[in-house]
Amino acid sequence: MRKTISSFLDNCLTRGDETVFTQPHGLRVVRHRYAELASLAYRFARELDARDIHKGDRVLIWAENSAEWVAAFFGCALRGVVVVPLDEQSAPDFAARVQQQVSAKLLLCGSVQQKLFADRLPTLRLDELQTAIARHSDDPFTPNNIAEDDLLEIIFTSGTTAEPKGVCLTHRNLLANLNPLESEIQKYLWLERPFHPLRFLCLLPLSHVFGQFMGVFVPLLLGGEVFFSHSLKPADIIATIKRERISVAAAVPRQLETLREKIERDFSSR
Repeated sequence: MRKTISSFLDNCLTRGDETVFTQPHGLRVVRHRYAELASLAYRFARELDARDIHKGDRVLIWAENSAEWVAAFFGCALRGVVVVPLDEQSAPDFAARVQQQVSAKLLLCGSVQQKLFADRLPTLRLDELQTAIARHSDDPFTPNNIAEDDLLEIIFTSGTTAEPKGVCLTHRNLLANLNPLESEIQKYLWLERPFHPLRFLCLLPLSHVFGQFMGVFVPLLLGGEVFFSHSLKPADIIATIKRERISVAAAVPRQLETLREKIERDFSSR
């Protein structure tokens, strides 16, 4: 049974050159290997140390889904640093109110968020993360004194009608769901072999637990591939499912409704 979330990086080392994340980058598609994810997480853990960010400190992640997002999350888990994830679409005022509550020491973000928050706290763009931390060793990073009941992340409600409320989640909280899943998955992995790798289309923000489960943890348990889509247009989603040979589309009901409406319109026009 796993004791900490960072143990998922052991799976990454085992999978090595297999693809774990695929994401659009301009006109091309970039693929990241399992070993690259672990390497980036180890380097980021050392970057936190270099920035004097230690266990219990907070780091804001306010950016679109990406392999770098996941690597930073695991890097924080290795150090015992608490992740505060925000939806990329969060309003600046909401982000500012969250920062007032958590007093984060670093913001991981995109270019837009960096311009908005550069004068509030140190920032590091996720699309520049690999270059920024390349000087650090990518040797496995052994976490010290990280326990099941240590705080892993704080997920905030939308805060549209009141002050944002943070939900504190420990390693144990997430593993209470993941350990039983892994135990059952192990029994049936032989049935997955003819279809390996299962490919997941993640349409959910990683700032929510459901997005993390279906965009990170469950695929890692299956040795799967995850495609991060930056477009929620029904036509783009359908095209991605066909092109990338998607096995599982992780979505919410409203997204499924828009897909159904698109299919019905196309069928009627014929």
